[in-house]
Amino acid sequence: MADQIGTIAAHEKTFWGHPRGLSTLFFTEMWERFSYYGMRAFLILYMTAPVAAGGLGFADADAGSIYGTYTGSVWGASILGGLVADRFLGQYRSVLIGGIIIALGHFTLAFKALPMFYTGLVMIVIGTGLLKPNVSTLVGSLYEREDARRDAGFSIFYMGINLGALFGPLIAGYLAQRVDWHIGFACAGVGMVLGLTQYVVGRNRLQAAVGRIQESQTKVSSTQTAPTGGGRFTATEWKRMGAIFIFFFVAILFWGAYEQAGSTLNLFADRFTRLEVFGFSFPSSWFQSVQPIFVIMLAPIFAWMWVRLGKREPSVPAKLAIGVLFMGIAFLVLVPAGLFAQSAPGVRVSPWWLVLSYGISELGELCLYPVGLSAVTKLSPARIVGLMMGVWFLSNAFGNKLAGWAAGFFGTMPLDRLFGEVAAVLLVTAALMFLVVKPIRKLMGGVH
Repeated sequence: MADQIGTIAAHEKTFWGHPRGLSTLFFTEMWERFSYYGMRAFLILYMTAPVAAGGLGFADADAGSIYGTYTGSVWGASILGGLVADRFLGQYRSVLIGGIIIALGHFTLAFKALPMFYTGLVMIVIGTGLLKPNVSTLVGSLYEREDARRDAGFSIFYMGINLGALFGPLIAGYLAQRVDWHIGFACAGVGMVLGLTQYVVGRNRLQAAVGRIQESQTKVSSTQTAPTGGGRFTATEWKRMGAIFIFFFVAILFWGAYEQAGSTLNLFADRFTRLEVFGFSFPSSWFQSVQPIFVIMLAPIFAWMWVRLGKREPSVPAKLAIGVLFMGIAFLVLVPAGLFAQSAPGVRVSPWWLVLSYGISELGELCLYPVGLSAVTKLSPARIVGLMMGVWFLSNAFGNKLAGWAAGFFGTMPLDRLFGEVAAVLLVTAALMFLVVKPIRKLMGGVH
């Protein structure tokens, strides 16, 4: 079904030099990420906390498995959400309905019964599957295919994501750990409601993006009904999709390390890191806001840098290789921290170890994630752009499950070995990726 969202022109004003619709999607995603990362910041801590302290009392391995399954499913559901949008609801309605289900899921988690816990997680999975790939597709559709501002636009959009990821743990995490776990869950739901309100109010700014999607789908439909079309992909389209799948496998390993911030590194922060800076005490969930702080500082610089470099800008596969390299270094610096933490009972290491690691990891994320989003919107055939965006998010799904699996080794493997093995896998992957940059660029068929 076609999206009907108003008739006001969206191109008359700009948002930091970009289409005005970017502001609507910027703040919608900001509040959605507030709800997601606000809850994620304390999820594994809630599951492993003793029942007497209001938690679920799960073992580390069990909590890690549930965490990985939940966060992986959140991203994995995106592939179905992309299909639903492409075939039935359209991108605008998919985002709206998904946001409503997410909010209901967080409010369900506010109830203490264990069945409500699992029900709430399932609802968030379904809602995020509808919302996540389609809001990113709308961002890409704000621009013409050859618009040089596209990568910069995604970097600005990603800054909005991280504003939500910054304030979610600070507010919801504090309420959960210092007041009551279930008030933290409810706080996340309130954030999603605010995002939905902003999305509906700003819907007219998205008309150009929705119209561009509909135009592309109409052209594809006409081609498919023509005698020479046949609905088949061209050789160039197959090659470009091949490039996306290479990016997909590289991204799995990147996210398998990066998403340990919410599992392995969250437990490391809670049990082995000093929760005090300059005499100020804070809950361990606040470490989840460190990465967004770095993104907010660095995203405008990266957005400016990609445009400023012009023809000297690294190719998409080169940027992904650089991203994986930084992620490997981020875990490498944690090896001595893990060694010190287990050198004697009761030892807690400086919080600056995690701050340094998170800062380096964000250099990697800014080279990989917004660039990957932009590449998928440019490389995908128009009639399956939502599906291919879902495939891209599926890499995050597998990465999250991998991160949850890694958390299961937290209590059984020396931390310096655990961190060192993760670093080694990433550094080898980065080296291999640098070696195949040119062949991948050929697969991309002239798309930059």
